[in-house]
Amino acid sequence: MEAMKPKRIMIVEDDEPLAHLLKLSLEAEGFEVEVHTQGVPALRYAADHPLDLVILDLKLPDISGYDVAKQLRRLYHPWVLPLLMLTGLDKPVDQLRGFAHGADAYLTKPYEPDELLKTITLLLGETAKA
Repeated sequence: MEAMKPKRIMIVEDDEPLAHLLKLSLEAEGFEVEVHTQGVPALRYAADHPLDLVILDLKLPDISGYDVAKQLRRLYHPWVLPLLMLTGLDKPVDQLRGFAHGADAYLTKPYEPDELLKTITLLLGETAKA
């Protein structure tokens, strides 16, 4: 039987230590991970490389994470790319705005690693690991 290809996740997070930690933890779970600390390069990458999921911060140094989400929705028309917003914006209005801009899931920082992994596996339509 042929081995399944690892799912490709792009992290768009300007906090480099957090992005590195996320990358290491997701790679340990068997995911292939690409990290970008700015929105514009992330969008360029997404246009040229197929992705299975994006983890997106909303406060980025170059463009708004909301704008990144809208453009990702255009690239992966309309809902074939699960989009998880992971942000410090924790007010209900922020969450509503996130869903209005295309989020499939919205988690706030600080996050629980188990909750993040369960959310990712649900978004990818996989069975969560025990």
